[in-house]
Amino acid sequence: MKNISYSYTLIVSENDIDTLNHVNNVTYLNWVQNAAQKHWEILSNPAINNKYVWVVIRHEIDYLLPAILNDVITVTTYIGDFYGVKSERFVEIKRAGKILAKAKTIWCLLDKVSMKPIKFPADILDILQSNKA
Repeated sequence: MKNISYSYTLIVSENDIDTLNHVNNVTYLNWVQNAAQKHWEILSNPAINNKYVWVVIRHEIDYLLPAILNDVITVTTYIGDFYGVKSERFVEIKRAGKILAKAKTIWCLLDKVSMKPIKFPADILDILQSNKA
């Protein structure tokens, strides 16, 4: 099943708001990571998850517009390029179709036992190639 992008919707809560009365930048980062995790859960399976784990090695986030309490937010993610042991993932955070923030995250694939980087084996390459935007 092809899942080129994955989206989820949330409502900004009191816990998301900082002293400036808008969503805290750390909350955006949590949304980015949640989107990646939820998307990977759909794409992978228990056999893959028993062999490999992903770790973040870089986040880039551009904050364009603020989100405030009770905003309805849509978080969408998709896989970008992949090479060696690294895979790019992109995330857009929107309110009513307007982009509030954009993120590019670099993930590294690790062998779950050794916790060392591993070049993409066939089962991971199949997922990445069939779901690249």
